[in-house]
Amino acid sequence: MPAKIQITDLTFARRLLIIAAFGLSNLTALAYDDKHPPIDPEIQQCLDCHGNYRYTLTDPEFGETVVLKMYDELRIDPIEYLTAAHGKFICTDCHSPDYETHPHPISVKFEYQNTCLDCHANDEHSLKFNFDKIEEEFQLSIHGDHFIENFSCWSCHNPHTYRLTTREGGRIADIVAFNNAMCLECHGDISHYAVLIERQLTHMLSKHEWLPNQSLHFRKIRCIDCHAAVHEDLLVAHHVLPASESVRNCVECHSTNSILMGSLYKHKTVERRNRFGFFNAEITTDAYIIGANRNFYFNVASAVVFGLVIIGIAIHAILRYIHFRQRR
Repeated sequence: MPAKIQITDLTFARRLLIIAAFGLSNLTALAYDDKHPPIDPEIQQCLDCHGNYRYTLTDPEFGETVVLKMYDELRIDPIEYLTAAHGKFICTDCHSPDYETHPHPISVKFEYQNTCLDCHANDEHSLKFNFDKIEEEFQLSIHGDHFIENFSCWSCHNPHTYRLTTREGGRIADIVAFNNAMCLECHGDISHYAVLIERQLTHMLSKHEWLPNQSLHFRKIRCIDCHAAVHEDLLVAHHVLPASESVRNCVECHSTNSILMGSLYKHKTVERRNRFGFFNAEITTDAYIIGANRNFYFNVASAVVFGLVIIGIAIHAILRYIHFRQRR
């Protein structure tokens, strides 16, 4: 039985990843065609191997060659890289120049892995991202090093493909798909999950079976909207909470004081529909969330109609009582 659950979860994760990739592929292709110059020769030198599914390795001593498979974690999609947040950098800006030697010497495997703060700690351009606050929130998270060994920023944010989807705005569906794919990369695939922690992979569907209309929730909101503590100074929450502390109260989202306004819809600061009387007008643009998409005028009209009904019933009751008294 556990094996069947594992396969079901993996299939579910792959489906969501395919949806995310399909939704974003057109966007990245257009961005590459319209905005990006030809690939820098220094980057192309690396992508000749790491941009393909197979690569040719030559023995420098005997000159013999062999064609090998490029493993998924080492393969970099050229278009995804050029449209990523770090796509303007050449590989040796972050990696040791020793990587220019082919085959790569074993010593490069022990090079220091940079963190976000190594580059962004004192960068004025990066102040708006609040990397120091992100680091603090991450250390409080269940993903911090005190819970999972060797877990870092790169465990979720692939430095070669990560894009600022939330900060750039765009369709909420694309933002949700992109972010949830990062979570499901581990939580939906035992091969990645087992590398980080020696524990049985959680069955995602059964763990969320309490959630009404489960599939709709998975498509419309991010995992972190329920599983992370909102920080007012951060656009995206990084303090991931234990499952026992995650949101389970429907009213926290389905109300005019919806927590989604401080998380998923935080980047939308202009209420474009406010003139029509909608509460949480930013949400109204992309989705209908029961309780959060209320309208002031509809509320007033409903109260008036309800009041008139009560008055009508009261008048009817009084007239019947008067009629009853007259008959007696």
